[in-house]
Amino acid sequence: MEKQKSNKRKVVLIGTGMVGMSYAYAMLNSNNICDELVLIDLDKKRAMGEAMDLNHGIAFSGGNMDIYAGDYSDCSDADLITISAGVAQKPGESRIDLLDRNVEVFRSIIDPIMSYGFNGCFLISTNPVDIMSYVTQKLSGFDSKRVMGSGTTLDTARLRYLLGDYFDIDPRNVHAYVMGEHGDSEFVPWSQAHISTMPAIEMCNKVDCKCNLYDMEKIALDVKNAAKNIIEAKKATYYGIGMALVRITRAVLSDEYSLLTLSAMPNGEYGQSDVYTGLPCVVNRMGIDRIIELNLTEKELESLDNSCNIIRDICHKLKI
Repeated sequence: MEKQKSNKRKVVLIGTGMVGMSYAYAMLNSNNICDELVLIDLDKKRAMGEAMDLNHGIAFSGGNMDIYAGDYSDCSDADLITISAGVAQKPGESRIDLLDRNVEVFRSIIDPIMSYGFNGCFLISTNPVDIMSYVTQKLSGFDSKRVMGSGTTLDTARLRYLLGDYFDIDPRNVHAYVMGEHGDSEFVPWSQAHISTMPAIEMCNKVDCKCNLYDMEKIALDVKNAAKNIIEAKKATYYGIGMALVRITRAVLSDEYSLLTLSAMPNGEYGQSDVYTGLPCVVNRMGIDRIIELNLTEKELESLDNSCNIIRDICHKLKI
């Protein structure tokens, strides 16, 4: 008998490491974000233990989520599959070798998902996220709008937090983006940064303002180095990305049409194609509704082109 798709909002999480479980825990503490959360891991016993632990907190949660450990058959009627699984780099291993191993890990995940008729959206957080989003789209054969990565969502949140602190204003009133690779070639298009409704550059040019572009560029560098600094201090980053993934999940499941800087594949926007990179996207129930094409300066377009070329060159070397 064919399985009927229910009206319940169902999320499947693949990978119950620190990132995956930070996401799951943040989901548990978010009001009414989904009805079902399924945990899948190669270590089935761990997935069962994590599900039990989360369930014991439901009495204190704002929602009533059904959380359980499952298998790939549970993907058949899922609305969203979030993947945080992957392998770590071995001593002396090149980045390409690591990526080729991660391609095989993703193949072992995507193939069974597709065999059960999954027809929702993919959300990728495994690093390097732009490349693994590209891998997921190629292995699944999905329309690129239904495959998205966390991209520079967290970088953008870090930027807004630091700018809010610098300008002494609520970060929610800071409108600025990090674009390009979630990595060393990312950049901040300052021409598009606003503090409330005032362009940040205009604010810095005011005679009576103590703010300046030099400090802002330092903030951009701090954003770029944030993950390295956190890893140096506590070995890994997971809370921030967990919250970022929840924000993306809510935008999808609530059909919000929210603007988020996801890892997405442009189809001519910014003169780019055949690459996943961090771009401002409108997100709804179907995934990426559209990519917003900002009016970047020539220098900013060059930065984006450079970042895309770095990612694209690596992707074309992979064994997909």
